[in-house]
Amino acid sequence: MAIYEYRCVGCGREFDLLVLHAHVATDPACPGCGRPEVTRRFSSFAMHRSEASRLADFDVARAHDPGFYRDSRNVGLGAKKRAQRLGVDTGGRLDEIVEKARTGRFLDE
Repeated sequence: MAIYEYRCVGCGREFDLLVLHAHVATDPACPGCGRPEVTRRFSSFAMHRSEASRLADFDVARAHDPGFYRDSRNVGLGAKKRAQRLGVDTGGRLDEIVEKARTGRFLDE
């Protein structure tokens, strides 16, 4: 089973197609205009990384684009990395604060 992404040559619409069986040939048509002239696009992918892995690779000296912090898992990485570098044992308090910031509960208090 796979999901393929296409772009219509005629109207430019982008759409996804779920293919249940790879051995079954599929000739997709644009759901917008019905034209069969479509091109297959490269799909993006994601991979799971643990917080420890992301923390190990985090560079506090490098600037991050605003999109970096749209992923709530990245909130607090800088503070955790700095504490780790300084050898500070936060006793779990920093994790508590970061979790509140990630979930938006920090603003409630």
